[in-house]
Amino acid sequence: MPTVPVVRSLRRVVRPRVPRPAVDLSHPVRSPLGTSVVSCVAYDREGTRLMAECGVEEALACVRKGGAADDRDDGSGDGGFVWIGLHEPGEAEFEGITELFGLHPLAVENALEPHQRPKAEWFGGEMMFAVLKTVSYVEHEKVSTTSEVVDTGEIVVFTGADFVITVRHGRHGSLGPLREELESDPERLAQGPAAVLHAIADRVVDDYLLVADEVQTDIDELESQVFASEAPFGGSGSGGGSGTSRVYQIKRELLELKRATLPLARPLELLSDRPNRLIDPEIRKYFRDVADHLARVTEQIASFDALLDSILQAHLAQVSTAQNEGMRKISAWVAIVAVPTMVCGIYGMNFDRMPELHWRVGYPLVLVVIAVTCVAMYRAFRRNGWL
Repeated sequence: MPTVPVVRSLRRVVRPRVPRPAVDLSHPVRSPLGTSVVSCVAYDREGTRLMAECGVEEALACVRKGGAADDRDDGSGDGGFVWIGLHEPGEAEFEGITELFGLHPLAVENALEPHQRPKAEWFGGEMMFAVLKTVSYVEHEKVSTTSEVVDTGEIVVFTGADFVITVRHGRHGSLGPLREELESDPERLAQGPAAVLHAIADRVVDDYLLVADEVQTDIDELESQVFASEAPFGGSGSGGGSGTSRVYQIKRELLELKRATLPLARPLELLSDRPNRLIDPEIRKYFRDVADHLARVTEQIASFDALLDSILQAHLAQVSTAQNEGMRKISAWVAIVAVPTMVCGIYGMNFDRMPELHWRVGYPLVLVVIAVTCVAMYRAFRRNGWL
């Protein structure tokens, strides 16, 4: 059996960001089972596509009964597998596939209902069921209190001896480019359905890394705004709401990423360590590589969470300092204004015998004393940094 080629190296995002084109979910060929079937392709034991996209029953018969003899000169076709891709199928649309492949009812129920937790389960050793959470970065000019940073979806994968069924939920995470990449490397497809499951898991985790890099850019922007003296962080002048709300918005979006990545560690551990005849031991090694990449993502997310906490604390400290500075200024001016208020209040009591009341220079003298006292207090407050 040929070995799986080396897993492709990870690529970091190069700044500045380049907006990604929207995914087109349309497909020219639809299965008779329903419009949710995006693609249905049969592959032989050498990883070569047997025919153009066709119906599910026809593709399965081609694989199980050696029906590719009419399409290929060597008559090969048995020993391959079928890859069926669906997008948000309904219960009625999926019923035919359930009966045709003998899928477990519990797995089917989980596949049709979105928002499942990432997991990997085996049903009688004949079928494996895996749920992977997909993520994508939502492009935006700057983070605001209503910004959507991370969008999540799901890919459910049924894996058997001669079939792979993928059920996708959400507007992103299309497997079309991945299918083309695998078809350009037949040696990987020759490993069977387990190789497809590995490729999907590898692509999903790579997307985690890309989204984490983009989130890091947003966090760096928030951090620079916190310590930028010329652009106060938060408030009506900075746009996008208060600084505290914007930090909490990033933390909420980061929580979505955390919910997608953290629970996936256990399924990848099972896929890499648990012996199973559906997964070749050589392929299990590459699942361990995917688990290592996932560990890197989880470490990044933990560091992001800690950094956001530090940014929030720094921002609150700045707000507290600004409030204290404002209170000092108010207190200083109140003390200065209290001098003429007190003197005028005393002389305003209209007593006949008041100091200097009938003196010709009494009134100018009181004004001079008030002015000198206020100026002296002003200079003292300025020297101490209160004004």
